[in-house]
Amino acid sequence: MARVEIVTELCKSCGYCVKFCPKQVLGYSKKVNSKGYEYIAPINEGCVACCACARMCPAGAINVYK
Repeated sequence: MARVEIVTELCKSCGYCVKFCPKQVLGYSKKVNSKGYEYIAPINEGCVACCACARMCPAGAINVYK
């Protein structure tokens, strides 16, 4: 099973990863990083390691592991 890891301090909450995830694994967290952004977090199971989220992230805040 694949998993998504978000580097919370790099996340700027742009939402591209949420929009482009085909399995809707990612969503907005209620927590805030040190820069004041509500960072993205995995909210569901079912990641298929397509890496769409990591490719779309302009901040490079996403790592996908198989």
